[in-house]
Amino acid sequence: MGNRLTINGGKMVKLVEYSEVLEKLEEYIIIDVRSPKEYSEATIPGAINIPLFDDKEREQIGYIYVNESVEKAKRIGIEAVSKKLPYIYDEILLLHKPHKKLLFFCAKGGMRSGSISSLISSLGVTACKLKGGYKGYREFINRELPAINEDIKYIVVHGKTGTGKTKILEKLRNIGFNVLDLEHAANHRGSLLGSVGLGAPSSQKMFETLIYEQLKDKNGIYVFVEGESKRIGKTIIPDYIFSAMRDGYHIYIDGSIRFRSENLINDYTMSPNANIEIIEALENMKKYINEKNIDEYKNMINNKEYEKVSEELMLKYYDPMYKNSSKSHNFEAFIDIKSIDDGVNKLKKWFEDNLDLEV
Repeated sequence: MGNRLTINGGKMVKLVEYSEVLEKLEEYIIIDVRSPKEYSEATIPGAINIPLFDDKEREQIGYIYVNESVEKAKRIGIEAVSKKLPYIYDEILLLHKPHKKLLFFCAKGGMRSGSISSLISSLGVTACKLKGGYKGYREFINRELPAINEDIKYIVVHGKTGTGKTKILEKLRNIGFNVLDLEHAANHRGSLLGSVGLGAPSSQKMFETLIYEQLKDKNGIYVFVEGESKRIGKTIIPDYIFSAMRDGYHIYIDGSIRFRSENLINDYTMSPNANIEIIEALENMKKYINEKNIDEYKNMINNKEYEKVSEELMLKYYDPMYKNSSKSHNFEAFIDIKSIDDGVNKLKKWFEDNLDLEV
């Protein structure tokens, strides 16, 4: 069990390891008291952000702490927090229930989480503090994720752009298979158009956290995963996972140009700003496609000629690129599919025929 810290006339705040929290996660409400920017870059899944300092305050206090005076930085911090205490207290009370424990964390488990957990505890609310803060949580992920990966045999699904690999894997998960969706973890589809309609991509830290979340409850050693290059958007697949994928079973799926085009259109044109985002992404393709063609594609997008653009991009850009990248794999099977469900059924049959395991 975690150690205990004595505070405020004998009141106790429990110091807990994340591994202990994970065993009884349903008992905790996790509160991230770091700044909004820190929270947006990476946090513990499910954590709620109640920042003690906004981004500007944190930057100012940090500068003074390092370059001027620790005591001055503390004083400015106290002044900044004191104005917000009624709001912070109200927010915390809204989260607190009799059967829940409040778990606070900051960057390193230091002053921010220590002060607020001590204060809340002194006011009669059950409060805990995460040992090592977010840094301690990262140490947990850096230790546990490689350990989980050691026991995995990946089934790597390859296929040309538009074959619906992500949707197929999602349906395989829904019927009981272990699946690692790297693109979901990265919040990026892995191509130059990969961020369209998805918002900001994940940071590297959040990427690895979301991989861990997908793998921690796996049943059995086999995990389906989509074939990816080592970089997905701005994130990089850890070496130990990429190496295990390379050594896994590799399956190639394919489909008609019409089927693939329909999938691409559904994936990329659903967001309100789809046309703007697609046109911005096309600008990034100028080193692969000549400017005249890019301009033609932009006009097609503005005229909502999505099918024509998608087929052009597949035939002239994506398919040749994918053909070159897939040469390094020895495929166990080549599967032609006519729909997403057809792909699910054929991969399921391959699994049952070749690995002889019950799902």
